[in-house]
Amino acid sequence: MKTGKLLLTILTLGGLVQSAQADKVRTNVVFFLVDDLGWRDLGCYGSDYYKTPHIDRLAGEGVRFTDAYAACTVCSPTRAAIMTGKYPARLLLTQWLPSGRWSRTGHKMKEARYISNLPLEEVTIAEALREHGYRTAFMGKWHLGTETYYYPEHQGFDVNIAGRDYGAPGSYFFPFTGKWKIPSTGQTLHKKQPLAGKKGDYLADRLAEEAESFIRKNADKPFFLMLSHYAVHTPLQGKPEKVAKYEAVAKAKQQGKPAYAAMVESVDDSVGRVTGVLRELGLDKNTLVIFTSDNGGFAGATSNAPLRANKGSNYEGGLRVPAIIKWPGGGKAGATSGVPITSTDFYPTILAATGQPLRPHQHMDGADLTPVLSGESELKRDALFWHYPHYNRHPQNFPAGVIRAGDWKLMQAFESGEVSLFNLAEDIGETTNLAKKHPGRARRMLGWLNEWQQKVGADPMRPNPEYSRGK
Repeated sequence: MKTGKLLLTILTLGGLVQSAQADKVRTNVVFFLVDDLGWRDLGCYGSDYYKTPHIDRLAGEGVRFTDAYAACTVCSPTRAAIMTGKYPARLLLTQWLPSGRWSRTGHKMKEARYISNLPLEEVTIAEALREHGYRTAFMGKWHLGTETYYYPEHQGFDVNIAGRDYGAPGSYFFPFTGKWKIPSTGQTLHKKQPLAGKKGDYLADRLAEEAESFIRKNADKPFFLMLSHYAVHTPLQGKPEKVAKYEAVAKAKQQGKPAYAAMVESVDDSVGRVTGVLRELGLDKNTLVIFTSDNGGFAGATSNAPLRANKGSNYEGGLRVPAIIKWPGGGKAGATSGVPITSTDFYPTILAATGQPLRPHQHMDGADLTPVLSGESELKRDALFWHYPHYNRHPQNFPAGVIRAGDWKLMQAFESGEVSLFNLAEDIGETTNLAKKHPGRARRMLGWLNEWQQKVGADPMRPNPEYSRGK
């Protein structure tokens, strides 16, 4: 009898331990990734034109970062950095896929080599969470590889809805199809329908609907949902009633095109729908929510002022992005942080916030942000780095390497070797090059940049023997 009671006690205690462990790891994750959303395109970041009440509410419930950066000035490399916790240069995935912008005779340098698919050897954040019992779903823009082997379902996601190889839909209205003329070859890419729908459906709404359905179906188990909007990328197509509202605003007060503003509002609606279902089901108290963009705002759609330049440029307008993290498990609510962070940081932060062991061999370029979220400490990191050895057609673009250390930012143009140095605390618009005024600092930072390039194996540009100057 005593042996039976002892065995029952052991089994009961074991069950309690297992239950406690299950409760400990049951922190859900919802990651909103918006395409081409500018740093100042939200109410909580100072815009009085774009209407984003749901995202503003999220900022009030979490930590808003003023100095958050995309890992690249264009989309695919940033997305790879989020998935892997590694700098694009280390991955050798430094350009959007496929590029199609280099000119054999028109560009002085040959572009650096880059791979066209996110390697399967990388353990993505989705794979890491799935190993710990998470149900994983990807919805929206993928743009990290081709269909046969490199779609989200090959990279750790149980569910893939609308994730394809292209970077923008043919249309934001059902059936979401269209075509695109490839600049380098003149060939036509026909964009297939990414998900089901009906006449009149708007893509951002459909993705939000699918996200809500996934949450409801998986409310009783830990889940990781990545809602990666195609919006607010071109084509600029907003819902007519929303476009009309922004067209009614005096042009002098318009920060961007009305169609773009309507798209921003639809993204905000999707955030409201998803966070609303979390509250309805009582999951908001144990769900880590991350919101950010993959690069700066597109020059033809919005103004990034006071930041200089736009998507495709290594000035702040192309790299600095909004970022909000709500961590009910330990993060402050309504806080603002000026700590510089970047896309590689989300991987270790998700692991830490969900109680999973870190994988420093994988997310080697990322930092765990949970101490910053809780207000306990700052990051012990000397600098952030960028490597963009490519050409594109965005204004103020040129191939360059970049380092930010403290308030100082240095940029080296790869074609000429010219160095620019800015103090972002005093000159956020990067109007004054201080390289000649502070030559010692410029030399030190350039040395750090070169050391980093060697360390991560950043592929260099090379002279182009077929370049025809002035022809």
